[in-house]
Amino acid sequence: MTEATLTSPAHEVADAFEANELFQRNGWTDGLPIVPPTDTAVRAFLAAVGRNADDVIGVEPVRRRRITAEKVAIAAVMAGCLPEFMPVVASAIRAMCEPQFGLHGCTASTGGSAPMIVVNGPIRTDIGMNATHNVFANASRANATIGRAIRLFILNVLGGYPGQLDRSTLGHPGKFTFCLAEDEDGSPWVPLSVERGIPAGVSAVTVMAVESPHQIMNEWTHDPKEILDTYAAAIRSNMLTYSIWAGNYAMVIAQQHRQIFAAANWSKENIREYTFEVARVARKEWRTAGKAAVAGRKDEERIYQALRSPDDLLVIAAGGPAGGFGAIVPPWYGKKSLAITTAIGA
Repeated sequence: MTEATLTSPAHEVADAFEANELFQRNGWTDGLPIVPPTDTAVRAFLAAVGRNADDVIGVEPVRRRRITAEKVAIAAVMAGCLPEFMPVVASAIRAMCEPQFGLHGCTASTGGSAPMIVVNGPIRTDIGMNATHNVFANASRANATIGRAIRLFILNVLGGYPGQLDRSTLGHPGKFTFCLAEDEDGSPWVPLSVERGIPAGVSAVTVMAVESPHQIMNEWTHDPKEILDTYAAAIRSNMLTYSIWAGNYAMVIAQQHRQIFAAANWSKENIREYTFEVARVARKEWRTAGKAAVAGRKDEERIYQALRSPDDLLVIAAGGPAGGFGAIVPPWYGKKSLAITTAIGA
């Protein structure tokens, strides 16, 4: 790698406050303050991944927009990342450029999805990522800023401005940041990345275009099937009230439920297979959700499955140790956008 030669326009400002005002006026931020992306900072982030400024991280498949390492580094600096977070940010963006992810569609859709980023492997502890208490929220600089870097990249590199390319009707808070680590140390199971083809011990990132998470609770049973029936009820609710199309769902299981599954010798595979069988609805059930006009168009007995196969379910061990809680994270548009897993730095 040679000394980084930056090509982005430079702006002279008096101080960090004026830098923020400049970015706010021009719509270059998500509404929150940013860290000014100085030449020195951007070069440090490029050095952290051994990239030249003009190296291509990925190409957005629909508009064929080339995404350079410099633009990714700028977004990471602005978000408040440290240089050691840059490999995760760059790998997540590279994964999102895979055609199966549907980056343009999930960015532009009225459905208002956000990329969920799940990190596995040694890097999650090296950079201080959170996988336990308050895992979806404000408990780690790494979680918060990596997810935010993705949003700032979407805004400033892809032009995903609300009301312009981004046509979200509502959106959800995950569009500020949605990033977590899997609790590999507190889990009885194989890590998500290993299940999805990454060798054990290799750091990896999984990206999935998602709607807002749906938290569930079941503290009244130690029967794994009954607990999964609660998770499946949230999936069926999404099928009736939002989207019927099959694809990836994420099931985030906190420690109390994990302990019950472990005591019953249930693996992630067992969880996926049972959920595949019960997460389905009949077309006539749309009547119960105010969609009688849709239910009556044709065969009301037709069964729709949430998952095309058990492998569509991403089972993620994360969350604090107390409480019978978990979450279902629904897909933006199952058949048009699929989860992508890639090794970090590959």
